[in-house]
Amino acid sequence: MKYTIDKKENYTIITIDEKKLDTSIAPDLKSEFVKLNAEGITNLILDLNNVKYTDSSGLSSILIANRLCNSSNGLLIMTGLQDHVMKLITISKLESVLNILPTVEEAIDRVFLHEIEQDLTNKED
Repeated sequence: MKYTIDKKENYTIITIDEKKLDTSIAPDLKSEFVKLNAEGITNLILDLNNVKYTDSSGLSSILIANRLCNSSNGLLIMTGLQDHVMKLITISKLESVLNILPTVEEAIDRVFLHEIEQDLTNKED
């Protein structure tokens, strides 16, 4: 699987450099998500600009990442979704479950907003 990981202080960007997110690479992606979560990374930005096609196994790996991020009070944000990928998410009725934004920059802004919200919530408790 071809991908890049860019770790920052409050988030990590994973850019998939493949045309297809399917059964041939989904297991590796799931493993990477689990590894990053074990390292304490809670906010992931998944850049899918290069991905033209995904199947149910690719979607499953994304849902695992979403669950891992949510369980650690973080966010998974998907960016750069192509038509076919968005269509599968819509058909699966997951657009209300997954965080989807057009660009990485907007995703970074959303992560910082989430961090501020978390800080305010923790101060109130």
